[in-house]
Amino acid sequence: MRSMKGEVVLNIPAEKAWEMYRDNDIISKINPQMLARAEYIEGDGSPGSLRLFKLGPAVSNYVKESTQKIEKVEMGKSVTYHVIGGELRGLYDPYKVTFSFAPIEGKENEMCIAEWKAEFEPLTPATPPPEKARDAALGFLKWFDKFKLSY
Repeated sequence: MRSMKGEVVLNIPAEKAWEMYRDNDIISKINPQMLARAEYIEGDGSPGSLRLFKLGPAVSNYVKESTQKIEKVEMGKSVTYHVIGGELRGLYDPYKVTFSFAPIEGKENEMCIAEWKAEFEPLTPATPPPEKARDAALGFLKWFDKFKLSY
């Protein structure tokens, strides 16, 4: 299986970033141009739950929505999804994404590293790696800093 990852440094504690990412109401308000709505359509966010992401106009030319089954949750650290519906499912199988939030040593109460990692297998040899998905996810995570001021 192939993999790709990227990370951004956030000026908020890992615990706060984790709470923001896991709360559908908050994550839906961070940047509606990128993520219009997130909701658990089955379950409560624990493994086995289904989470639907409706993406906003800034990324809808690539992906409009993604239904993801939560496979693993390390509380306060990371969540891993297996994409089971949406445009990405038509390009890759499997397609797993992990979002993680790790404190920066010495600045645990101020900063963290937010990481996006994908494991994927293209359905055809012509399918490119999910660079647009990575760039969109990292771009969205950068908005956490801006949103924290009003949170």
